[in-house]
Amino acid sequence: MAATRVYVSFDFDNDDDLKTFLIGQAKKPDSPFEVADWSLKEAVTGDWKKKARQRIRAVGQVAVICGHYTDKASGVAAEVRIAQEEEKPYFLLEGRAKGTPRKPKSALSTDKIYEWTWPNLKKLIAGAR
Repeated sequence: MAATRVYVSFDFDNDDDLKTFLIGQAKKPDSPFEVADWSLKEAVTGDWKKKARQRIRAVGQVAVICGHYTDKASGVAAEVRIAQEEEKPYFLLEGRAKGTPRKPKSALSTDKIYEWTWPNLKKLIAGAR
């Protein structure tokens, strides 16, 4: 069975280390997913949303890493909005063990932030929500 391609949305200024951890997990031999590492390193201006939309369209799911400042990350909010518009399944992961994870502003009130464990991640990739 082919691995699910996942787009990772995260707060570039505060949570780049968490994206690196997720990429590491994708490399495990029993991983059901691969990360389409297309992080946009440009400023949140110009046509970056068009590029993000193209990239989100090309994956099976979107993983949103929620850190302490994700609610202030306009790029994450835009990527979640794009995933919603493109009807791509997405899920929110609790990025930090300590502190309070924050949802992006565009997340739905019903969107749950899931604990980031290997078993949970595998279930979320499989569609459990």
